[in-house]
Amino acid sequence: MNINDKLTSLRNLMDFNDLKGIVINCTDPHLSEYVTPHWRTIEWISGFTGSYGKVVITKSRAVLWTDSRYFIQAELQLKGTEYQIIKDRLPESITLEQWLVSELIPGDKLAIDGKTFTATESNVLKQKLGANGISLIENQDLLSIIWENRPRQLSTPVVDYPVRFAGQTRVEKLSAIRTKLRDFSVNSTLICQLDDLAWCFNLRGNEGSLNPVFTGFGYIDEENAYLFVGKERLSPTLIGNLKKDKIEVMDYGSLLKQIEKNSPKSVYLDPNRTNSIIYSYFRENCWVVEGVAIPTLLKSIKNKVEISGMKASHRRDGAAMVNFLYWFYTRSQSEIITELSLAEKLRQFRSEQGFFKGESFNSIVGFGSNGAIVHYSATPETDRQIFSNGILLIDSGAHYLDGTTDITRTISTGKVESITKNDYTLVLKGMIKLANAKFPKGTKGHSLDILARNDLWNNYLNYGHGTGHGVGHYLSVHEGPMSIRQEINDQPIRNGQIISDEPGLYREGKYGIRIENILLCRQDKESSFGQFLSFETLTLCPLDRRMINTKLLNKDEIRWVNNYHKKISNSLKPLLKSDVLKWLSNQCAPI
Repeated sequence: MNINDKLTSLRNLMDFNDLKGIVINCTDPHLSEYVTPHWRTIEWISGFTGSYGKVVITKSRAVLWTDSRYFIQAELQLKGTEYQIIKDRLPESITLEQWLVSELIPGDKLAIDGKTFTATESNVLKQKLGANGISLIENQDLLSIIWENRPRQLSTPVVDYPVRFAGQTRVEKLSAIRTKLRDFSVNSTLICQLDDLAWCFNLRGNEGSLNPVFTGFGYIDEENAYLFVGKERLSPTLIGNLKKDKIEVMDYGSLLKQIEKNSPKSVYLDPNRTNSIIYSYFRENCWVVEGVAIPTLLKSIKNKVEISGMKASHRRDGAAMVNFLYWFYTRSQSEIITELSLAEKLRQFRSEQGFFKGESFNSIVGFGSNGAIVHYSATPETDRQIFSNGILLIDSGAHYLDGTTDITRTISTGKVESITKNDYTLVLKGMIKLANAKFPKGTKGHSLDILARNDLWNNYLNYGHGTGHGVGHYLSVHEGPMSIRQEINDQPIRNGQIISDEPGLYREGKYGIRIENILLCRQDKESSFGQFLSFETLTLCPLDRRMINTKLLNKDEIRWVNNYHKKISNSLKPLLKSDVLKWLSNQCAPI
């Protein structure tokens, strides 16, 4: 079926069920950012492949909400369909709820699949629509009825994650969670998100669309710990090890039946990380205390072993990046290179590094105007050959057994125009200012965001995406609960957390510029005004000196660039061959 046929089938089914509209989310029952093929519902119904979006379909309209990362991509992918794009997260944007209230009338029914909406999202919809006489039906999965040959849900093996990499045993992590439960005066909690689950039980999988996670739930109370994943996916040895740690493995589908059997009096849930169906079950059967998911916060604060592993993995990743850049600059004039072939070559260089387990996301390799598409993903149809005198954006990362990386470099393939140099340098200034930040304990990310944007704003420039996201330790490349972005997030940046620093600038139809390093938050000095924190840069890869307009940098910024390049040379010297090291020395020469 083409997109129009799918819409017709869905609308016929809506008529049969007396529904005036349906909202489709882009996630799965665990509210994952990157989902397996079975849950790529928006892609199937619309053709849009971005990781963020909601689709609304009524009798006469089809609308996609997505944010600035995907504005250009959505226009290209939805061209020729009846879909209208609404640019989400802008001051002037109409919200999903406002739009629904304006389109529907009292007495109408709207459906969602509550398994793919957070409790918060569902409650907001219910309140807004209910106030206008519109009913929300929360348990309707209509797509399953019309989606022929829908991919099956994956069921890959679950493996043990050694404590020499994790830094804490399962028993220690369960003890820390139970301590938090006592602090909140509740006796149980449910673990819904897959990276939280993998962290809690020191397990890893291979079904999370590039993240080393597995589908399942976890339930922990004062005495019991259950892993709802299915015994057939674990080896007998692993099941035995879990049993020694007093963790019982149960079938995935037996979650609610076992919860009913345990009859918890109270449960701690994160309404932003628990799907609406499960949350409603607990709300109806016991006392619910809300807050940020306990493992989400514990996981974000890396222990000494994890920090050591992240530093080591970034050194090896830096070596892979330098080997790749050396290859590119020495071969690009004599070989035909495209965006897709370049991404594959980068993966090859990373695969040669120790502990490599795969890419942490699909590499974003955008040449020229493709680089202006923030989350561009090259396809055989869009794959562009890389020529001289252009701007190339490469956003990539890897999973290693001891850490996860995420790095963006923007490089030139020849002559650089002055306006491009200025754009690059303004982005670089913002990246440096955030990397150099010193701030009081308790500072939240939205208070730091201006550091990365200030020089751009002073030149009437901006970027639409966030500036920093948490990075997991051999887990999800995007991790909470903290962030650095304009929107308010009440979670402070804490000592031991690892977060990205990635300002950018995008000129549609021309090029995109983004520079991304990964930072470790650490304790700085304590004064009479309290404890202060600062950042340590973990990423080790040179900047493109040809793109820097040194006249726009002050002395401190020039010193930062030179010190950073010196650190790269010293750190990577033992890992590189002599010819690559000679090339790196030239790239890291003082500016």
